[in-house]
Amino acid sequence: MQLVIIGLLGGLITGISPCILPVLPVIFLTGGAQSARFGAETSDCVVPASRARPYLVIAGLITSFTLVTLLGSLVLGALGLPQDVLRWAGIAVLVLIGVGLLVPRFERVLERPFQKLARRSEVTNRGSGFGVGLALGTVFVPCAGPVLAAIIVAGSTGRIDAGTVVLTVSFAVGVAVPLLFFALAGRGLVERIRAFRRRERGLRIAAGIAMLALAVGLVFNVPQALQRLVPDYTAEVQRGLTDNPEARRALDLGGLVTDENKDLDKCTNGAPELESCGSAPSIRGIESWLNTPGGAAVDLADLRGKVVLIDFWAYSCINCQRSIPHVVAWDAAYRSAGLRVIGIHSPEYAFEKDAGNVAAGARDFGIAYPVALDNDLATWTKYRNRYWPAHYLIDADGIVRHIAFGEGNYEATEKLIRELLKDADPEVALPDPTEVADDTPQAGTRTRETFLGSAKDVNYGGDGSYRAGDHAYAVGDAQPDDTFALAGTWRIETQYATPSGSDTGSIRLRFHAEDVRMVLAGEGDVRVRLDDGTTQTVRVSGTPRSYPVAQVPDTGAHVLDVEVSPGVEVYSFTFG
Repeated sequence: MQLVIIGLLGGLITGISPCILPVLPVIFLTGGAQSARFGAETSDCVVPASRARPYLVIAGLITSFTLVTLLGSLVLGALGLPQDVLRWAGIAVLVLIGVGLLVPRFERVLERPFQKLARRSEVTNRGSGFGVGLALGTVFVPCAGPVLAAIIVAGSTGRIDAGTVVLTVSFAVGVAVPLLFFALAGRGLVERIRAFRRRERGLRIAAGIAMLALAVGLVFNVPQALQRLVPDYTAEVQRGLTDNPEARRALDLGGLVTDENKDLDKCTNGAPELESCGSAPSIRGIESWLNTPGGAAVDLADLRGKVVLIDFWAYSCINCQRSIPHVVAWDAAYRSAGLRVIGIHSPEYAFEKDAGNVAAGARDFGIAYPVALDNDLATWTKYRNRYWPAHYLIDADGIVRHIAFGEGNYEATEKLIRELLKDADPEVALPDPTEVADDTPQAGTRTRETFLGSAKDVNYGGDGSYRAGDHAYAVGDAQPDDTFALAGTWRIETQYATPSGSDTGSIRLRFHAEDVRMVLAGEGDVRVRLDDGTTQTVRVSGTPRSYPVAQVPDTGAHVLDVEVSPGVEVYSFTFG
């Protein structure tokens, strides 16, 4: 029942989110307007309208969406076909149906196989609409919130149980409700406006054009661009639904655990001794590789006999930035002794999916070991990971022996690396342990990473609410410690905030840390003033990266005032 409720509510929220906008014209015209009953006033409509059409369009959509989401990845993998073949097939069908809407005889040929799915009296030469829904379902990509993410993980990892099916069907039904409402509203609008009654043929042409426009837009990823332009006004509601222990535990039933990774929970986070946690899951779903000959992929099966350390990281993550020097040192010290380090770059932000940005980050950190671009978080999910950084230590037989989430625990991890290297080759000559300083902040001594995007804003302490869109903000008289507040007019996007209009925007940050960095992008200046009177101007140019903005001698309470010029995007504050 918990899965049903989470699935239904998650689907309902998704059904009113901005990512639904690109398909609404097609739903309105092909599902709603085409089922309108025009009556005797219409000269070019010689048969009754199919009143079941809205229901069948939505039924086709949720049927194909459910099957593609759960089984598409498995079936295509088994057949050796590309993962996007269903999307392109769906786009092709949309083109055919669009042409069919413009040419009625062609549409009758297309939908003839589906006429048995509705009562014969309701299936006219206008078609049942089920074929339209099937095509839409293959290209329907709603916003991947936590609920849909759990469903996608289930399909991609190959473990589909009763909980997965219940969650998926509930989610699909939840999405279908607002879409069906919109289709029925379209039918009602057309039937109530007299001008439409004499233009039934014109409505069919409009539907065909909408269908073709959607197909062309999908080819050029126009829906994704539109979604980026419209603030996600449902993100906060979605987070409220799933950001609790009960929901997370329920969603884990949605396929996160597979036969390949089910034993990983036998490892205790940061255990001081070696444990046995099952065979290491394969590395999969990688877009490209860095630091390998010709960009060749690394297969764990080829590394049997070697000790392997898998490091999950993201280049703008401050926690990873403090952890990476240890990993780089281990690679340099123990590679000749049989250690192989693999970095799995799993992005937090969309800009972290860019291979050039990741390559620049790897060079800055001195990373010479192979790095996999896990842009779809396929390997991240395969390892049931939830943290940046995370270290998985694998022995020479391919068994996971140690897992460490987050920063710290470096001394214990290095001790276990040395132990596994000795187990693999008792004659190996090991160098002295590395001596990289552990800069992990003590609990409570530093402000945690602070995000300004609406999708995961953290530590907002200004007046009023913090939400997506263009709004005026004020600092307020009683801003708490370890928070930020805005002043002026700002546009809050999903992943960043930027001054709105031509005026400079201000940020007041109250923090505990010795070092403060900002992840910034765009073009312009950031002027920083520390509470000791120190000022500096940071010139920002190009894609997002981390800029140092303040340094103090202690981790006491401090205040930083930042003036941000128009054109600069502020993603986050990180602390060291």
